[in-house]
Amino acid sequence: MDDLSAKKCIPCNSKDMQPMNEESTNDLIAKVPGWNLVNEGEKLKLSRSWKVKSFMKGLEFFRVVAGVAESEGHHPDLHLVGWNNVTIDIWTHAVGGLTENDFILAAKINALDLAHLLRRKAAV
Repeated sequence: MDDLSAKKCIPCNSKDMQPMNEESTNDLIAKVPGWNLVNEGEKLKLSRSWKVKSFMKGLEFFRVVAGVAESEGHHPDLHLVGWNNVTIDIWTHAVGGLTENDFILAAKINALDLAHLLRRKAAV
């Protein structure tokens, strides 16, 4: 199955789950357009930013994303800075880095219909 958005996140409580190395993440990043790899203190994360139409649209944006995150049991870090700058950081907290779950969630977020919440020219 090549389509990440069709996969389901697996529970993060497995002792066998390990963070991916940078080479593995480079293979998957192309499958989640708009997302960037960020290295924060030796911790790899996925990050993406958008500009929303208003503060309230930003909160609605988070509500829509939260629905997907909750159904996957995988929860990103959500940031609303200023009145219209939305950023999502995804990483598997339990392993301190990236796993396939992070790319699955990013793909599912990409598949959401969020256009009605975004300014005409979305930040990438």
